Amino acid sequence: MSPPASPPPVAADALLDHVLVNAFLNGVPDLVYFKDRESRFIAVSRSKAARHRLEPAALVGKTDADFFSAEHAQWARVDEENIMNTGAPVLGKLEKITWPDGRESWAHSTKLPLRGEHGEIIGTFGLSRDVTAERDTELALEKAQRDIVDASRAAGMAEVATGVLHNVGNVLTSVNVSAGVIASTLHQSKVESLGRLAALLEEHAPRLGEFLTVDAKGRRVPELLAALATQAVAERDRLLGEIESLQKNIDHIKEIVAMQQAYATMVGVVEPLEATAMMEDAVRMNRGALVRHDVRVVRAFAPVPPVLAEKAKVLQILVNLIRNAKYATDDSGAADKLITLRIEPAFAGASAAEAVADKPAGRPGFVRFIVQDNGVGVPAENLTKIFQHGFTTRAHGHGFGLHSSAGAAVEMNGSLTVHSDGPGRGATFVLELPVAPDGAIPTNS
Repeated sequence: MSPPASPPPVAADALLDHVLVNAFLNGVPDLVYFKDRESRFIAVSRSKAARHRLEPAALVGKTDADFFSAEHAQWARVDEENIMNTGAPVLGKLEKITWPDGRESWAHSTKLPLRGEHGEIIGTFGLSRDVTAERDTELALEKAQRDIVDASRAAGMAEVATGVLHNVGNVLTSVNVSAGVIASTLHQSKVESLGRLAALLEEHAPRLGEFLTVDAKGRRVPELLAALATQAVAERDRLLGEIESLQKNIDHIKEIVAMQQAYATMVGVVEPLEATAMMEDAVRMNRGALVRHDVRVVRAFAPVPPVLAEKAKVLQILVNLIRNAKYATDDSGAADKLITLRIEPAFAGASAAEAVADKPAGRPGFVRFIVQDNGVGVPAENLTKIFQHGFTTRAHGHGFGLHSSAGAAVEMNGSLTVHSDGPGRGATFVLELPVAPDGAIPTNS
């Protein structure tokens, strides 16, 4: 008996194609579909059908409008018409899919023209991969990042607010001292003696001349009046001095609060700023604490162009750096507590020393705000951790200030760095901010 005849080559190729297509459509995990020119399904993968809880044959002849929202079906039809008209594929498109019951999912879709035997476009086909879980994770990470940025910004503003309250508290201490002196002076006043003296003179009014010249008590009246006058003048001068101090301290409190209010209203506004004015504002915000702790401040401000930055963020950083420098000098126990504030131009590729010593030609690209102290210093192992969230070496510190300051500097296209030769050698913090365009007029000059 002779073996069965082999099928003709054309029939064998067709059988192989059928086997391969079936194997592909039944096994591929991604969602695969083929459509005619009317966007009707002519074949789908088993995974695609399972997505709709159907058998593949049940999708044949249907369109996206039978399974998705009208809006999604409309946009899918627009894509397919464009592919059939131009032959241009859609590759790796991230699509948001809305289902009829309101559910939402995400997919990466690739859509291509489906061509016939002679190259003519007879429809479209595509592959879609569900990325809902990945997209949800990505959105959650983005939200977490925004929350961290918002928390850092809030922490930074809290640092400034804490600084404001701390300095207002220092000034209020002086206010309380002045109020105590005034109250004590008034309580110890001899003004009641004038009343007794007036009663004594009224009692001897009929023979006042004899009383003042003959009577032993009467002869002491001029002496007593002179003593009371001297004491009254001294009390007046002392009270005026305390009232003047009181007025200055109240004005200082008003200045601190008004400055904070002015900066708080400018959050998010990038504008040209005068560097010296920014540094002086930060010093004023810390003045009460600096005076109270006997910290000497030395200024060395070189001429620089305006910087382009946000007022509130720059104040946040500088207030924090000066306050930290105050703590560092205070903790060192040094007899001469010194903070040196410098403002210098920063040229591309030049160090801080070169920028001043060599004075390269051209306009600087950045301005450096430098806060240097002779305090406790920073160990080498902490230099790489000092800007990390939550890192602090102070007993009552929380580690938000420098972290939020570094983040604020980056947000303004600048940087915040630190240098220290080690414990007991002090520390230098450098804030670099970009210069404003030529001709920019500072809003805080």
